[in-house]
Amino acid sequence: MAETFRALVLDQQDKSISASFKTLSMDDLPDGDVLVRVNWSTLNYKDGMILNGLGRLVRTYPHVPGVDFSGQVVSSNDDRYKPADEVILTGWRVGEAHWGGYGQMARVKADWLVPLPDGLDGAQAMAIGTAGFTSMLAVMALEEQGVSPDQDGEVLVTGAAGGVGSVAVSILAALGYRVAASTGREETHAYLRDLGATTIIDRNELTDTSRPLLTERWVGAIDSVGSTTLAHVLSEMKYHGVVSACGLAGGPDLPATVIPFLLRGVKLIGIDSVMCPYETRLRAWERLARELPKDHLSAATTKVSLSDILPWGEKILKGQVKGRLLVDVQDC
Repeated sequence: MAETFRALVLDQQDKSISASFKTLSMDDLPDGDVLVRVNWSTLNYKDGMILNGLGRLVRTYPHVPGVDFSGQVVSSNDDRYKPADEVILTGWRVGEAHWGGYGQMARVKADWLVPLPDGLDGAQAMAIGTAGFTSMLAVMALEEQGVSPDQDGEVLVTGAAGGVGSVAVSILAALGYRVAASTGREETHAYLRDLGATTIIDRNELTDTSRPLLTERWVGAIDSVGSTTLAHVLSEMKYHGVVSACGLAGGPDLPATVIPFLLRGVKLIGIDSVMCPYETRLRAWERLARELPKDHLSAATTKVSLSDILPWGEKILKGQVKGRLLVDVQDC
């Protein structure tokens, strides 16, 4: 008899999405090169949308969500991975177009995986997760465009109390940047200062889109909000300032003009953590293992069991979650 495992499965009936925990067999898994025993996953904003049937991110049902995971290889048709190897998966629309990390077993393409780097265990890797991986890509983009800690000015992080923002604050502070953290939640101020923020900015200060240029404030910015927040941030960038944009929590519209780009030479870099080349993914994970303070990682992480995940999906959509949510997949 085929080995069985537990998974959170989404079903659709008459455009209504339902979620339930089911016992599945290996034969139910989609095709792929590598079979992985999933130990840890995360709950990101996108996961919250998927669990609540928002955004049409999932088109085919039944579906196992979870946009990232870490675990151990069980079997592999690819010479790069052997049984018992520790691996990480982020991106490639896993949890959207392909079954993801909210099942105790997963089968995926070998090219989607990276080896777990030295200095991290599987739980730490998922405490970082897609959000932290995206944060490192955003920091790397700033560096590649010339932003450095010795510049005169601060780097702004919007949505700083969320998953991407929390890790971005920690990374930037560890690298020696002066970090301004934007949040709308006063109760997170002490938390963000503990992560290394030197300045706290109320998110209501980042709402003016009536003027294309405002007083220069930021040498760089990592924006995970988008929409009017991003438009405001662009208007406050210093000459040749750089913005890494990696989120659409505020919506896809950008009520800005070309003036910041033409008159101040501002650069806007889009961060795609989904279709990310293998070498870039590996380099980002190796840097996270070396440069992200582990004590900050613990402070920014809440662990939940997979069996308890559904209420947390609603909380993350309501902005009631601080930092990262680590999901114990085997606890189901």
